[in-house]
Amino acid sequence: MIEIRAKGIRFGFDARTGLLDGFTVEDGGHEIALLHRAPWVGTEEITPPGTPPHLTTLGGDFFCAPFAGSQEGSPLHGWTANSPWDVVEQKAGRLRARLRRTVCGATVTKELEVEDGHAWVYQRHVFAGGSGRIAISNHANVSLPRGGLISCSPKSAWETPPAPPEVDSARGRSGLRYPSRSTAPDRFPGIDGSVDLSRFPWNPRHEDVVIAIEGREHSLGWTAVTRPVEGDLFLSLRNARRLPMTIFWHSNGGRDYPPWSSRHFGCLGVEESAAAVLRSHSSENDLSGPGALTLVRDGEAEVRHAIGAIWWPSGERVEDIRVVDRAIELCGDRGGFRRLAFRTHFLN
Repeated sequence: MIEIRAKGIRFGFDARTGLLDGFTVEDGGHEIALLHRAPWVGTEEITPPGTPPHLTTLGGDFFCAPFAGSQEGSPLHGWTANSPWDVVEQKAGRLRARLRRTVCGATVTKELEVEDGHAWVYQRHVFAGGSGRIAISNHANVSLPRGGLISCSPKSAWETPPAPPEVDSARGRSGLRYPSRSTAPDRFPGIDGSVDLSRFPWNPRHEDVVIAIEGREHSLGWTAVTRPVEGDLFLSLRNARRLPMTIFWHSNGGRDYPPWSSRHFGCLGVEESAAAVLRSHSSENDLSGPGALTLVRDGEAEVRHAIGAIWWPSGERVEDIRVVDRAIELCGDRGGFRRLAFRTHFLN
């Protein structure tokens, strides 16, 4: 594991799958480490034959291309999450790595940076060459062993994909209806009545995926997950005109077969995406940006995203996030407020 650090922030890089692991921020005299790690990771347990590499190292934050469905025969979540990376640059606060194989003919480079006094990992993925359109996603996994509150920038609709994650009841179970759609996340159609998707958990044992479609009226897309018991906060920022969807993966004991084995609890996937392939009721025209990344045969296409973590002792829900001069301002629903240094040009 390679460690990259700056003053008050650090993370590890697992080159086997391009995983950002061990993300830790020092804030308010506290060390905040809120990304998930599956119970079999870091043990001597051997995962079943055929298990995709990204499941063997499941946790942290990883980049998916092609995301969701398979292209070029890729495993689930694509080659970027299931193939080795070569580190081509490593220095204080910065890492560059290159995927050993191409994606739809494109060479993929990953850039991860931290900065003194900033609570963010700045992520950039660059596709050089290639052809076609591919679904993409940044896939952070937030650890919620004692529950959480989910907030996000305004959405036009919430919907489930055409089919649940597990279609065989002998292997797993879901708590939402598929496909379904709602404009109110706190009243989403569930199997046993309406479900409040702004809270985790809302079911004792389930595996569910829900798509939040960004509203058109703004460009800053954000997701904030409060952990009231721990007193901290996960943050995710993106350009909503380029990543117009947030896909939430609720994994809470809903899969019974190895390596899950009915023991994978308290994981919320926050997947900032351009992945119209997953939609059910909406069309790509309903999105605030393209539903896939278009590769440029003789040029480059890129994806930018930032994740952060702070001490948030009030445990309140985030009501709004806005960009100000060289900073991000967070407002809670009970008066909480933080101003955080941020590279405000980064997402443009």
